[in-house]
Amino acid sequence: MKIVLASRNPHKLVEISKITEKFGFELVLQSELGVDIDVEETGTTFEENSFLKAEAVMKATGLPALADDSGIAVDALNGEPGIYSARYGFDDSLDDWGRLLLLLKNTEHVPDGQRQAKFVCVITFMTPEGKIIDTFTVSQEESKGIGDACADEKFYGQFDGKTESDYKDIDAIAGATMTTDGYLTAIERAFAALNTLKGGSNE
Repeated sequence: MKIVLASRNPHKLVEISKITEKFGFELVLQSELGVDIDVEETGTTFEENSFLKAEAVMKATGLPALADDSGIAVDALNGEPGIYSARYGFDDSLDDWGRLLLLLKNTEHVPDGQRQAKFVCVITFMTPEGKIIDTFTVSQEESKGIGDACADEKFYGQFDGKTESDYKDIDAIAGATMTTDGYLTAIERAFAALNTLKGGSNE
């Protein structure tokens, strides 16, 4: 079965394909099919935004589609940035590092030991026939970074004295990050469910 990934990210395709291939599914980027959709994420939950992306790409290609929505939720900030993680601060001049620094600033008032955060990921698989599979995963206190390398240091008060290059080095040697682990766990669950529905085997 060919499945369209609702993403423009070739690195994401490579990582997810390692899982989908085990179940006998062919995963392609939407761009490989001449589709370039930038879905407006108008939902108020990870589930709603993941659904919107999967539905749009499925309708545009006529093929089963796989989409995700994910982000970091900081307990002390009432779950922020949550669904707005990639747009945190709503400032186009901010890159990932800038959003990290903003989050650090916004948690300065939080005592050490109370900076818990979790990575939340929802995966949606949708077919033209109306079949929908949603999987949900939460990774808590496994932090290797907010979207990158630094969540341990960020949330547990060990960030002082470090530079951006220091944390990039940490990321390079840290192995699987919190976000990668949570994301791929959700993918694995989705395709295991799909494989069961189609009566297949991953052997």
